[in-house]
Amino acid sequence: MIETKYRKVFMFSLVASLGGLLFGFDIAIFSGTIPFITPLFELSPGELGWVASCLYVGCAIGSIGFGKITELMGRKSSLVLVSIIFIISSILMGLANTAGELILWRIVAGFSVGGASILSPLYIAEISPQAIRGKMVTLNQLAIVIGILLAYNSNYFLSHLELNWRLMFMSGCLPAGLFIIGAFFLPESPKWLIYKDKVERGRKELEKIVGANQVDEEVKAIQSLKVPKQKRDIKKSVLLIFSKKTYLFLLLIAIVVAVFQQISGANAVLFYAPIIFDKVGMDVNNQLLIQILIGSVNLVFTLLAIRLVDRVGRKKLMVTGAGLMAILLVLIGLSFQGTYIPQSLASVFVLLFIGTYAATLAPVTWVIISEIFPMEIREQGMAIASAFLWAACFGITYVFPVMIDMFSAFQSFLTFAGLCAFYFAFLIAVVPETKHNKV
Repeated sequence: MIETKYRKVFMFSLVASLGGLLFGFDIAIFSGTIPFITPLFELSPGELGWVASCLYVGCAIGSIGFGKITELMGRKSSLVLVSIIFIISSILMGLANTAGELILWRIVAGFSVGGASILSPLYIAEISPQAIRGKMVTLNQLAIVIGILLAYNSNYFLSHLELNWRLMFMSGCLPAGLFIIGAFFLPESPKWLIYKDKVERGRKELEKIVGANQVDEEVKAIQSLKVPKQKRDIKKSVLLIFSKKTYLFLLLIAIVVAVFQQISGANAVLFYAPIIFDKVGMDVNNQLLIQILIGSVNLVFTLLAIRLVDRVGRKKLMVTGAGLMAILLVLIGLSFQGTYIPQSLASVFVLLFIGTYAATLAPVTWVIISEIFPMEIREQGMAIASAFLWAACFGITYVFPVMIDMFSAFQSFLTFAGLCAFYFAFLIAVVPETKHNKV
C-alpha cells in the first residue's frame, strides 16, 4: 500500500507511466498483424524481421534524441511531444499501402517509443522519494505490460474485421490521446528545474508533490546533488561520461543490463508468439488467444515485482530471474522438440518463463538504469544505455524469424538459455545493488 504522504507522488507517477503503456502497446501490436501483412506484402522471413525490427532503429534514435530534448525542454513537454508523434505515426502505419510505407512510419513510431522508454522512468525517479523510488519506477514496467496486454486484446478482437491489421495499428491513438490529457496535469520535475537554476519554480512544483512543509528540506537535498557550474558546462557533451573511469564503468554496466533484458529470449516470445506456436500446429485464432494469456501472466507477475523490488533489492531479483529463465528456456526447447517432454507442456513453460521475466529482468532493468548514474550524467547515461537496449531489441527482432526458420525451436531456445546463464554470472560478479543510491 502507498502511504498517505506519498499519494500525490503515486498519482503523478501513474500518469507519467502511461508513456510506458505507449511503449508496450506499440511493441506488441505488431505481433497481431503478422498473419495478415505477411501474405499481403509477400514477406520472406528476413523481410518480416526487417519490417518488425525497423521500429527499433527509430527507438535507438529517439532514446538519444530525447535525452537531449528533455535536457533542454524539460520532462513534461517532452512527454507531450512523445504522445503527439505516436498518434501521427499510428494513423499513418494504418494507412500504409506498401511495405516501404509501413517501414517508414514504424521508424517514426519508434522515435516516440524510444523517447518514452527513457522519459517515463526518468521523470518518475526524479519526483519519487528514495523510500518508494523502486516501487514507483516499476510502475513504468507495469504500464508497459498493461500496454502489451491491451495490444494483444486489441489484436484478438480486431482480427475478425475486414480492415484488421490497419485498425490494429490505428488503435494506438486511444492510449496516446489519454496520455496527452494526463500529461498536462503533471508538474515539471523539480529536480530538473532546480538543476537548471530555476529554484523558485522548482519550489512551486515541489509543493504540488510533497506539500509546503517539506519543500525547504527537499530543495536542500536536491541542491546537494548539483555539481559546480564549470562541470555542468562540460556536461553538455557526452564526453563527460568518458572523463572518469567510474562513469565509464557505470555506463558499461548499464549497457550490459539493458542489452540482456532484450536478448534473454522473452522478447522473442512476446513479439513472435504466432510464429512460435505455429511450430506446434496452433491456428491463428489460438495463437492470438494464447498471447492474451501471456499478457495476463506478464501483468500479474509485474504486480509481484512492484511488491518485491524495494524489499528484496534490485540485484537479488535480477540474479534469481536470470538463473530461473536459463532453466525454463532449456525446458521450453525440450518441449518443442517433443522427445523428452510432451509438446503439450510448451505453453506451460512459456507462461512460467514470461512470469519470471516479468517479475525480475523486465521491470528491474529500468530501475537500475534510472538509479545507477549520478545527476551530472543521468540524461546522457540513460540515453546511451537505452540506445544499446534498442539496438539489441532490433537485433533479436530482426534475427529471430530467420533463426527459427533455419534452426529448430530447441536450438533457438537453447541459445537463449546460454545467454541467460552468462548473464546470471555477470550479475553476481559485476552489478552493484542500486537500492540505496541517491537520485
